[in-house]
Amino acid sequence: MSSSGGEGISVSSLFLAIVIMIIVLMLAIVKIYISNEIYYKSREVNRIEAKVEALRAENSILKMNVEKLKYKSQVTDTIFPLDIERELKE
Repeated sequence: MSSSGGEGISVSSLFLAIVIMIIVLMLAIVKIYISNEIYYKSREVNRIEAKVEALRAENSILKMNVEKLKYKSQVTDTIFPLDIERELKE
């Protein structure tokens, strides 16, 4: 197995092939790591978006409840003085 012979591969070719394989393996590992990070971050984003949507729905329900209470309070405030006036007249 000499580098000048016609048979087999040379040591430098073998070394180059191993270096290329190591580089490809490192790039593949980096790609897998980045893909996993993107996947888990997107899951987290989806979970947070679901919470935000639930909070928005709860906020709109609470706003409606506040409006109902305001209306009820205004109606009660206008009725209550009328009741007091009736009691005072009696």
